[in-house]
Amino acid sequence: MTFHQIQLVKESYQPVAVLPAEAVGKLFYDRLFAIAPEVRPLFSRTSIPDQSKKLLATLTYVVTRLDRLDSVVPDVEALARRHVHYGVQEHHYVLVGQALLWTLEQGLGEAWTPEVQAAWQACYTLLSETMINATIMA
Repeated sequence: MTFHQIQLVKESYQPVAVLPAEAVGKLFYDRLFAIAPEVRPLFSRTSIPDQSKKLLATLTYVVTRLDRLDSVVPDVEALARRHVHYGVQEHHYVLVGQALLWTLEQGLGEAWTPEVQAAWQACYTLLSETMINATIMA
């Protein structure tokens, strides 16, 4: 990711970060289950409101540290290894990325420009590749 992309992600995340986690999570998980109903059983251990809080906490943790990504990588890798135990497979990352970008687009409205979209895509690609590689190496 470029410095400019990192700044775009950080700036565009600010309006999302102040929204109720349950509202953002509902939008995200409704979209995820609409495009990939087969993943719904992966979320049976935790309620969607609780899962939504975890999702937003993780996003906030990563986004606030994008400019020092090396400090986040070990945590992201550990998260990926935990996800394997929940049944997450490599192809699920594409589906989650689609749902996440769609959710951000809904939340940001006109602020979701092609440049912001490209920055978020670069961010998600970097993180998902890191997670996938952590599970392959495990």
